[in-house]
Amino acid sequence: MARLQPITGKEQVPEKHHAIVDAIAQSRGAIQGPFTMFLHCPELAGRVAHLGAFVRFEGSLDMRARVLAAMTVAREYEAVYVWGAQTGGARRQGVPEETITAIRENHSRGISPEDAEIVEFTRQLLRKHRIDEASAASLRKRFGDQGFIELTGAIGYYSMLAMTVNACELEAAPNAEILQV
Repeated sequence: MARLQPITGKEQVPEKHHAIVDAIAQSRGAIQGPFTMFLHCPELAGRVAHLGAFVRFEGSLDMRARVLAAMTVAREYEAVYVWGAQTGGARRQGVPEETITAIRENHSRGISPEDAEIVEFTRQLLRKHRIDEASAASLRKRFGDQGFIELTGAIGYYSMLAMTVNACELEAAPNAEILQV
């Protein structure tokens, strides 16, 4: 059970914030997941939604890299909601079950070198708070400086979502894959 009452409609926030709720619902199809918590602070919710739109849909980074980073963040933070939300997307992006299992089980065996590079980059950043020079150089070569920053920003965005769902004890969505923590 979530720590805060989920906000799923604009009638639950002051009228001056109705446009924020409408924009979030329009961009995501509904008010769900972390946004049911973020809307306890509508201004923050709107800004997070704007950042999320760029991270998820508008940047130049390929979707597979984004979903691998998001799943790894979810696993590192043990964020059950984020994990459940990302595994379906990973499968739609053609991420092999062996890769999903490796991330879930916290190892890198069976992950292609290209995918492992993103998973290891994410783990380094979250565990050590720094990236070794070889990893940074390889990803900069692969994605360019803009893509390197977009990947880093995606990790930060999904970390914020993970921290929020964890602080609020938000459970996985119905029918989502459950991360056992």
